[in-house]
This record gives sequence, C-alpha cells and structure tokens, in this order.
Amino acid sequence: MKRNDISIFIAITLVITATILRIASANMHFYNFAPVAAIGLFSGALLKDRRLLALCIPLAGQFFADLYFQLFTSTPGFYPGQFFNYAALTGAAGVGLLLRQVKISTVVPAIFGASTVFFLVSNFGYFMGGYNGYTSAGLSKTYIDAIPFYRNTFTGDLIGGAVLFGGYFIAQAIFMKKLQKVKI
Repeated sequence: MKRNDISIFIAITLVITATILRIASANMHFYNFAPVAAIGLFSGALLKDRRLLALCIPLAGQFFADLYFQLFTSTPGFYPGQFFNYAALTGAAGVGLLLRQVKISTVVPAIFGASTVFFLVSNFGYFMGGYNGYTSAGLSKTYIDAIPFYRNTFTGDLIGGAVLFGGYFIAQAIFMKKLQKVKI
C-alpha cells in the first residue's frame, strides 16, 4: 500500500469515527465528549504533507454529524454561529500541523491547546448568536455556562488522543516488526 493510499484510508476512517462518536455521545447525553478536536489534532500531526486533507478531516466529521442531527433528530445540526465550530475544528487541526515532534510531552499539551481553542472559538460563536446578549456580562455568562461542556470536550479529546496516537504508534511498531521479519 502506498503512503498516499494509507493517508486517504486514515482520513476516511477518521471522518467516519468522528461522525459516529459525535452522534453516539449526543445520543447518550455526553455532550461534547466526542474527540473531534483530538481527531483534528491527530490528522494535522499525521498528515503534515497533506495539509488540506488534514484540515478537512475534522470538518467532514462535524458536517456529517450535523447533517444527521438536522435530518434525523429534533436537535438542530445547523444553526447560526455554526461557522465558529468549523473554525474551531480547523484551529485544532492547525495545532496538530504545528507539532514538530509527536511524543507524549508534546501531544498532551497540544490536546489541551486544541480543546481550549475549540472551547474559546465555539463559545464565542454562541455569544455572537446573541443568546446571552451582546454585553461583557453576556460574554462572561456564555463562557461560565460552557465550563461543564469544556470538561467533557477535554476529557473526550484526552481519551481520544491517547487512543489515536497510542493506537497509531502500536500499529506502526507491529507493522515495523512484521516488515523486519519479511526482510530477514
């Protein structure tokens, strides 16, 4: 399998994973627990040579989940301010693109950064929708009300990041062992 084929396979798998996890977490009432920012971070870190693909992966996962919510549930998938969520996911992938080395000491802070970017940008979008008014008190209320969602976002991204990055390195180690056996 060529490197491009592997990248495309990983991308498709991540889009499907992001979509399923976002839908499942909402259906189980674990709002924002889906590791969408972690998927963006992982795609950015893994697909540095295919930047457009790395940026599109979390957007596609979000879009397909939003489409599902819009068409098949009473939860609106698309709403005013949704652009900010897409921008936040692009920011999470951008954090991944900035990673120079992928190791625990860089990935954990990057997960924190990606989750925080998502929290700040997406909730600013909620504020811009005018739900709490356009005052500094409304902005404060928006962010304070969103703290429980941030906890879920960060926890989901931390677990998702551990599974994604850990699983990738384990699979890579297994593949390298098999490759070495074939060469002998």
